[in-house]
Amino acid sequence: MGIKVGLISRDRSIAQACQEALGELFGPAFTLTIGSGRETVSQVDLCIWDYIPGETEIALQPADMQRLQSHFFVVQRTDVAALQELAGSPNLNLLLKPLAPAALRAFLGEASRRWRERDKDFAASRLRAERDEMLQCLMQANLRLQEYDQDRTIFLARFLHDLGAPLTAISGYCGLLLDDDFGHLTVEQQEALERMQYSVRRLSRMTNAMVQLSVSQSSELQLCLQRGDVRACVERALEEVAPFLEEKRISVTVDVEPSELLSFDKAQVEQMLFNLLDNACKFTPRGGTIDIQGHPFFWDRRIGQAARLDSARDRRMGQTSAPNFFRVDIHDSGPGVPTAHLDKIFEESTSYSGGQDRSGGGLGLAICKMIVRQHQGRIWAGTGPAGAVFSFVLPYQRTGANAGNNGCGPERTLSALEA
Repeated sequence: MGIKVGLISRDRSIAQACQEALGELFGPAFTLTIGSGRETVSQVDLCIWDYIPGETEIALQPADMQRLQSHFFVVQRTDVAALQELAGSPNLNLLLKPLAPAALRAFLGEASRRWRERDKDFAASRLRAERDEMLQCLMQANLRLQEYDQDRTIFLARFLHDLGAPLTAISGYCGLLLDDDFGHLTVEQQEALERMQYSVRRLSRMTNAMVQLSVSQSSELQLCLQRGDVRACVERALEEVAPFLEEKRISVTVDVEPSELLSFDKAQVEQMLFNLLDNACKFTPRGGTIDIQGHPFFWDRRIGQAARLDSARDRRMGQTSAPNFFRVDIHDSGPGVPTAHLDKIFEESTSYSGGQDRSGGGLGLAICKMIVRQHQGRIWAGTGPAGAVFSFVLPYQRTGANAGNNGCGPERTLSALEA
């Protein structure tokens, strides 16, 4: 029988984060019970509390205090002292809001290790005491690291926001020069300015994406969902990488089916496609090929399973075959991704050694993962017979009258995933 986990929370995003983290750690061997009372705490092996001052009642019994390592508390940084006083102990497993998936996985991973060893007989009580003392020190160190990470994120977001103004000015002056507002230019000067303007636009796009990547760790990204055609986003992204394609003489084929019923944030999806195509251009050899395919896709999402898609598998587990996602595959003739790095290549600051490091430091692909997850989709990488392939799926939104209007807002539904 798998591990039993209880969640004391009404926050849907925390429930989804726990579901995904537990799926990655345990596969189907877990049960997640969401409740709000003592009966939930008493029936589980591991309990996660979403602490809200004045609302969350934390009444730990003596038995709970003896197994305090089995309780995790998700809390705002400013409410840590109040929570410690309410719980009657400073030695708590604390996860700061907004909940970082990496921190949650790390905490749950350690809890799973202790859960698997719960029946083992530790011979020396002195060693157990020393271990508990070390764990308390690690808990405090982890809290400080989370605080430092939040401070770093805030500083980085402010710095990148201030950097946007001079980049906009440089791009504007390049445009004025190219329009001959300051006199006629030679062909060589025009080419140099065009390259400069392209580089500035690319740097500005990366800066904006980094701001979004930082902000997404502290708040939900506000999406502007509109019905649109992915083909138009592909065309705009290809226009942006055209200089790379021409320079390396890369041939591109596009076979993307219409997707008028798909609702998505056009600017964000275009940014994601640009990042994926930019990555493909970098690693495709001179005279190579890039193939872009897009089509409706049926994905039967099974509860409790790790969120891992295989590009060679289309899971049709029932009689229903109506597409509920739209899938895009970008194949290139460059080097593939090592199997050991397929699950980590989209993590921020992840890289692997060697001159064919597909991650590029993790920034561009991490931004892609952020964008597709905000759309409640999935993205993954694979290695085909002719090179690498990057794929993502976006859900068809099923929100009734508001699903396909042209209004923009933070609407982010889960109905397509729950169907």
